[in-house]
Order: sequence, then C-alpha cells, then structure tokens
Amino acid sequence: MKKLVIVLGIAVTAFTGCNKFEKGEGDMMYKIHTDKDGEMIKEGDFVAFKAIEKTEGDSVLYSSYDYDRPSLLVKEKSVFKGDLFAALGLLSEGDSATFKINIDSMVMKMGRPKPADSTAKYLIYTIKIDKVIPKGKLTDSLFRGKIDEFLKAEMDLAKSGETAKIKGYVASKSLKPTVTASGLNYVISKEGSGPKANPGDTVMVHYTGSFLSGKVFDSSLPDVAKKSGTFNPGRKYEPLKMPVGMQGSIPGFEEALFLLPKGAKATVVLPSNLAYGEQGNQGIPPFTPLVFELEMINIIPATGGSVAPPPPPVAPR
Repeated sequence: MKKLVIVLGIAVTAFTGCNKFEKGEGDMMYKIHTDKDGEMIKEGDFVAFKAIEKTEGDSVLYSSYDYDRPSLLVKEKSVFKGDLFAALGLLSEGDSATFKINIDSMVMKMGRPKPADSTAKYLIYTIKIDKVIPKGKLTDSLFRGKIDEFLKAEMDLAKSGETAKIKGYVASKSLKPTVTASGLNYVISKEGSGPKANPGDTVMVHYTGSFLSGKVFDSSLPDVAKKSGTFNPGRKYEPLKMPVGMQGSIPGFEEALFLLPKGAKATVVLPSNLAYGEQGNQGIPPFTPLVFELEMINIIPATGGSVAPPPPPVAPR
C-alpha cells in the first residue's frame, strides 16, 4: 500500500478548566478532558478527529469545525519528541485533550512556518477523537477497505444532511430567501437599477465566499481578506471581471450574476450541486454548501456573437 497520510486539517484550542497541564515527552504539555476506555492509538492506525489549532495569543490558525468535517490521518512515527503524533499516542477513540507542542521544534524538524506570534513557545491543539481504525495485523488491502468504508459513510452523511444544514443556516440568519428552480437561495440586501446581465455580457462583481460556519475562503475585498486571514499580498484585490453565460464559474455563482442589476447586493446560498459537488475543490470538502456575498459593480453589454441560453426561471420559495 502506498504511504497513506490523509490530512483534511489539524487544529486545536485550549479548553477552559481548572485542571493543570501535565508534562509529556520532550517539551509537550497536555491535559486530558475525556478519557474513554480503549486501546491507545498506535503507529499505523487511521484516525478521524475534530481539532482546532491556536497560538498562545489565542489566534485560531485552523479549525476542522469550520468545514464540518473531521481531520483524517494515519499515525506515523514521531518526527521529534513531543510532536503531534506523540500526542495522538496518548489518546483512544472517544478521548479529548489539549496539547501544547513546541513551535521551534516544528519549525526545525518539520519545516513548519513560524506563526506571526513569534514570541510564543507553543502551538495549542485541542483534539477530540471520533474514530480509530487499528492497523494491527490487517493486510494493507483489508485496512484500506475499512478506511474506504468509513470515508463513504462520512460522505453519505454529508450528502444526506446538506438540505437540513442549509435550512438551519437560513433560519439562524433570519433570512427569507427566494429559491430558484435550480435550488439556489438568494436575498437582495440592496436594490440596484437598470437591466440585469444577459448571456454574453461581462460583469464586474465584488464577492466574498464562505462556509455555513462563517469561515471565509475567498474574497475580492482586501479588508475582508485581511480580517479573515486569507489575504495574499501578491494578489490584486478588485472586482472580478467575467463574461456570464459561458460556464466560466461554478453554476450557482454564475446563475446569481444574472439576478443582479448594477448596484445590487445579495446574499446567495448554494447547495453543493451548484458549487463543487461530490468532488470538492482545494480546501472545500465534497457536498459542501457555500455562501456568497455579492455586489454588482458594473454590467458591460456584449458587442455581438453567439451566446449561451438564459438561466432557469425563478420560483418563489
């Protein structure tokens, strides 16, 4: 079997509590919050866990809760004493704990970039173990089969729960969306003026994309990008300019662009079949609904030529 290392994210935040940290191997410090009966995680075992990673300054670097998916990996041999693999070795299925892992060791031994909070000694990881599949004496084929079975169950759960998650999000935000025939939900927050885009027109639009958790994954607005931790100094932050009706973007995003005249703003909720579907895309897991905040800056009429058919009609919710 090829070396299996599946990481959908690793992360951790310190739980509040009166119990003190204990000394682990190397520079590791830890506190156990939940201690279930069961075999400790061993090298080669497959682990699914929820996790949050923070600096000692309380800045969240990553949270698997943002993606509503567990982090996944196969426990390897420790790279240095007191690393995260050693931390996992103190836990079994159902356990939860907070670990302090030495930053300098991670930088030197693993090539981990040092966080902006460079004066801190530790990164803080809070972990809850959801599932352990022991490698034991299983053949690689049987072990891989058990992992595939688990991943399929997780995928089915994400798929079947998507509609309820969207309804929950809409209710939590007190939204009253219009739902199009395709299943796109949208709410106009600011009315625009003039005609809407036709197939073949070019639009200029500001956008912010996020998960239902509120975690921003991309934005054309520099202030939003900086606040969300997605800012890229090498990128130009300006309205996205693209022709519509040419399948140049995910279906739901493009459909939404036909709904807005110049100056309009809207919140748009896309089910995954109008976004990245069952495959996902670079940090966006499969069957993940997305939210976009859109502002139509300008619509430039097409100068002629063949165009795609118009989007489906809108059906009231």
